Amino acid sequence: MRIVERMGSEAIGWFSSFVLVLTIGNQVYKQWKSGTSKGVSKWLFVGQITASTGFTFYSLLVRNWVFVVTNALMLVSALVGIVIVMKHRRAERQCEGRSEAPTGASPARA
Repeated sequence: MRIVERMGSEAIGWFSSFVLVLTIGNQVYKQWKSGTSKGVSKWLFVGQITASTGFTFYSLLVRNWVFVVTNALMLVSALVGIVIVMKHRRAERQCEGRSEAPTGASPARA
């Protein structure tokens, strides 16, 4: 009976992990696809990177593979997310710099 209970709890853990990673992954994908990160704080990803790193190490220490995989994937999604935010912010700054060019000035001089 104990093996059946463990298999059931493992299935719940893996399913929950799948849903969480899919949800966060979808959000990061939408952020990338939209071409903007307006309203998205880079500190969200800094916090997620910090927490996911700690939780991944903790999960390794207690040998909980559901959480090792989940937290490692959450760490990857946070790293991708912060790269997207930084890329979008850089593109926004470049666009703002171009729009501040004096009227009639050529883009080469702006």
